[in-house]
Amino acid sequence: MLDTRPLLLETDFPEIHRQQISTLQVNLGYRCNMSCVHCHVNAGPSRTEEMTAETVDQLIQLLDRLTPATLDLTGGAPELNPNFRRLVFAARERGIEVIDRCNLTILFEPGQEDLGQFLADQGVVITASLPCYLEENVEQQRGKGVYDDSIRAIRLLNELGYGNELQLNLVYNPVGPVLPPAQAGLEADYKRELASRYGIAFNQLFTITNMPISRFGAVLLAQGQYHDYMTLLRNSFSEANLDTVMCRSLVSVDWQGFLYDCDFNQMLEIPLVASDRRRHIRDLLDDTSMANTVIATGEHCYGCTAGQGSSCGGALEGDG
Repeated sequence: MLDTRPLLLETDFPEIHRQQISTLQVNLGYRCNMSCVHCHVNAGPSRTEEMTAETVDQLIQLLDRLTPATLDLTGGAPELNPNFRRLVFAARERGIEVIDRCNLTILFEPGQEDLGQFLADQGVVITASLPCYLEENVEQQRGKGVYDDSIRAIRLLNELGYGNELQLNLVYNPVGPVLPPAQAGLEADYKRELASRYGIAFNQLFTITNMPISRFGAVLLAQGQYHDYMTLLRNSFSEANLDTVMCRSLVSVDWQGFLYDCDFNQMLEIPLVASDRRRHIRDLLDDTSMANTVIATGEHCYGCTAGQGSSCGGALEGDG
């Protein structure tokens, strides 16, 4: 597969520093029941990498030391890790908000029949990918049949209280090498169309810019669109977004327990700047101080700061 990593390492992106850590974002493994075009971790059914029980034990210790406000669980399909539910239990017992980055179709996988009820019982926030409210666009990114299963999953979650008292957020990614439209306007379109077509509801829509890395980066190179896309990102840079980029209050943990400044740096294997070696969650158990450290950056960082901005929580524009 073509790789954009060598093209992204040298950058003139402005220097930024971490503030207090409020979110611990953990990748539980790359195994997934789907293989989406825009997936920046190259997840899929054939991937075998997954976090071990021992590393999850260390994570639970870190929750006590770091006391983050939020534990953000991602993958692959994080629910396929056999330690997923144990980790959710541990975080919720400590009063920590848990976000499940859910692909919706996982609710119908064998062995996951009670997953929706479990997430509802634990009060887990579900953030789920639905690249468009139109079937054609969704299946272009995620495969045939995914749209119908996603609508069926949202109906199930609505019955459990999601989209009302329980938080259900949907995620929009552009189909190609373009910036997302304005988040507020697109959210209104989603809510109107999904309600009128299917009678389903959700709380918020997050628009996320496609990153020029991994699978999407390979597609850009193969189609000769990489340089044009990077020009678009750089020309759309907004300095105001530097104050609220997610890496300033987040630490990313890979399936082996190693630490990164963000999920994208994790995929590019760009280590923390303030270390002469890869740091592990074991290191944070001894020293949780990371405030004011320099954040490692690359050309892909222009993706988070282009236009209205982009983060795992959607557009940055207007965030406090």
